Amino acid sequence: MNQYANKRHGLLIGGQELPAVGEDWFEVLSPLDEKPFATVASAGEQDVDLAVETAVKGAEQWAALAPKEREAILLQAAHIMQSEGESRYLDLLIRESGSSITKARFEIQYTVDLLRTAAGEVRRLYGDTFPNDRPDRMSMVFREPLGVVAVVSPYNAPLALLCKMVAFPLAAGNSVVIKPSEETPIIALAFARLLIEAGLPAEAINVLPGFGVQCGSPLVNHRKVDGIALTGSTQTGKLIGAAAMQRMVPAQLELGGKSALLVLRDVDPEKAAAIAVAGMFNHGGQICMANSRIVVEQPVYEAFCTAIKREAEALKIGDVYSAECAYGPLINRRAVEKIQAHQTDALERGASLLCGGRNISGLVYEPTLLLNPPLDASIWREESFGPLASIVVASDLDEAITLANDSDYGLSAAVLTHNIKWGFKAARKIKAGAVHIGMHSFQSNALAPVGGSGYSGVGRSGGKFSTEEFTELKWVSLELGDSL
Repeated sequence: MNQYANKRHGLLIGGQELPAVGEDWFEVLSPLDEKPFATVASAGEQDVDLAVETAVKGAEQWAALAPKEREAILLQAAHIMQSEGESRYLDLLIRESGSSITKARFEIQYTVDLLRTAAGEVRRLYGDTFPNDRPDRMSMVFREPLGVVAVVSPYNAPLALLCKMVAFPLAAGNSVVIKPSEETPIIALAFARLLIEAGLPAEAINVLPGFGVQCGSPLVNHRKVDGIALTGSTQTGKLIGAAAMQRMVPAQLELGGKSALLVLRDVDPEKAAAIAVAGMFNHGGQICMANSRIVVEQPVYEAFCTAIKREAEALKIGDVYSAECAYGPLINRRAVEKIQAHQTDALERGASLLCGGRNISGLVYEPTLLLNPPLDASIWREESFGPLASIVVASDLDEAITLANDSDYGLSAAVLTHNIKWGFKAARKIKAGAVHIGMHSFQSNALAPVGGSGYSGVGRSGGKFSTEEFTELKWVSLELGDSL
């Protein structure tokens, strides 16, 4: 029996588990069977006030610690996650978010990497000096924490992405108030408790399960919130970005993607197909960097389509506790309906179905590939966020790059080629926050600056790029002469 199942879970404020002031609760459904997994308190505006006021005190306590103390706490959290992560969180990740056991294990290990990287960033919050025209005057630049950071986290990687959004602001000396996805709040509560166990002041991390209107909006609009981090949809990002600008506070927004994978004429179609499938169907395509638009040069198009159909149909899906399982269920029924709507729209307008196309059981959807949809179809223009991708043919590299750039998103992209000149030409011309040559578009690195342009968001997360996002630069000058 999972230790979190069939229980009531309160808000976490200052280390205390509390019911919501309004005594509201909601059920969390497991994607495995669409049945209630647990019951969680639903935060409202009064709860937001209490959590933010608590975080203000936590920010003062946390920032006052010596760097070596903050570093040690983050390293201790990494140690606990390394040694006990699977026993604590493996089944929770599977049952609350629908992760396969392989994906859950990866997420736990990546969380360890993120915590260790964040611990290193504590000692790398460098300032600067710069010359003055007057020799008796000194100018310095300091990096200072913002204060309280509101974190709005997603459901697709509810442990690793939450850690990324929390650990780096903490490394910079901030406190956090977390509004997790209503689909996966229990993982957020469990992760926060781990950080407190590792030594983080309890007031420095607070978790408010709940919904956007009742909880998320009051949080990002709160006058004592000094910065905002969101990983989520473009629609939500626009609302949060507007709220941030109303109060002129920084917001790091990692949003959706419609990433392109270019398959060029010099590659082995069989190997390219295996890479494309791995980059598309990890966690059922519920990855913002999934290469859901595949652009193939004409000379290898037919062979590639034959190979990728075979690769996709060979995936084992549904049995999330099997190490051979590629992916399990989508997060909820709305996600299935969105996939079906995008697929139907494309097929009705001239695309052809290469493979898949069925909701085979519960929330499990077959790996689905469509050929040459209209370029104004929803499957090409909108984030599907599921196991659905389109394949289009290009006459040459220039057309492939043009097709890759035919998107409002700009998160990630990839180019499969052995020709370094072609690869770098594509990398320089494709409008995306990352371009990967010789691999698929879904890559993870705790040090990398992840983020994009257009509908894919604002700012970068990862390593020093995250810590810098959540600090304020301060210029301090000093008169050394006898002017006083």
